[in-house]
Amino acid sequence: MDFIRGVAVLGLVYMNAYAFGIFEYGYTPLTNPPVSDSIIYSLSSVFVDGRFRTLFSLLFGAGLYIQWHRYKSEVQIKSRLYWLILFGLAHGFLLWAGDILFVYGVSGWFVIKYLDSDNNALLKRGLGFTLLSAVATVLIVSSVPDEVIYRDTPQFIDLYNPHYIDYFISNLAMNTLMLVMVPIMTMWMCVGLMLIGIYLYKQGVFSKGLTTQQLIICTVITITFCALRLYASQLNGSLGYGVQEFVNMFAALGMATLYIHLIVKLCNNSAHVGTLIQQAGRLAFTLYISQTLIQLLLYKVLFTHWVLNFDRIDYWIVATALVALQLMFTFIYSRYFKQGPLEFVWRKLTKAKINA
Repeated sequence: MDFIRGVAVLGLVYMNAYAFGIFEYGYTPLTNPPVSDSIIYSLSSVFVDGRFRTLFSLLFGAGLYIQWHRYKSEVQIKSRLYWLILFGLAHGFLLWAGDILFVYGVSGWFVIKYLDSDNNALLKRGLGFTLLSAVATVLIVSSVPDEVIYRDTPQFIDLYNPHYIDYFISNLAMNTLMLVMVPIMTMWMCVGLMLIGIYLYKQGVFSKGLTTQQLIICTVITITFCALRLYASQLNGSLGYGVQEFVNMFAALGMATLYIHLIVKLCNNSAHVGTLIQQAGRLAFTLYISQTLIQLLLYKVLFTHWVLNFDRIDYWIVATALVALQLMFTFIYSRYFKQGPLEFVWRKLTKAKINA
């Protein structure tokens, strides 16, 4: 599971990179984008967008179940979630509104009541909550007025502001809006995925992979939804984007499950396969926060003009360099310490709360 977590946290870099430009708009193309934009967009739509966030959610649910089964108490879990929520609020308001820690903390608190559910109930509720989130997303996104902006137009230049203090103020407002949307959209998606993650863990998927029959069904479903996602990208306007998000939730779920199967078969439960990625998985909290810090430094302080000039391939080049840097840090740090600095603080705070 450490290997899966390592893949997930490093994959987030490619998924989140665009949001460090203008958060509200994500990647903003040129009026006549290069061919590489179309290629990377298609690859992202199939293998990246939402996949690693979904992978993390599935893992988080499985982790909650493992802790509950180990301690037979909710005190340990609730203490960890309490501090995760506070970390998430600090991360969101002070650094980046794209934070997911707060959502995981709140969703995990809700998931606790289902930890002793049977497998059928877990799967049904998981899919039901995911569907609820998908429907809510379509309704909300489709109600937003259509607005098409290109990077090489005066309209985009007016939106762009290189001063960090302006970004900070804008981020405060954006994170407030994100928190309002959590109970409407994001929380139900995470709750659903976490319950499915518990189901997959109890089915042995995290240790043995999918059965042949499950693999065939999952592959067919994933290909179908990925194809629908690519087809939906031709739809215009807010409704078209809402449909894309709806389809993508289930495409991401299928692809993330296939990723788990492939990684399990690759590792074959060996502690010696992909050691560096496993170490990255054990430093996931530290790496996630450091990704924010490094990308804010790059895009909002040192090279503010990148937002005006970068195509998709440029963001991916920077993302690849950041992944390489984090792997180097992981290799060196893990030679001397078994636990990441933020993981250490989180554990100490959790113990202090339990003792209190």
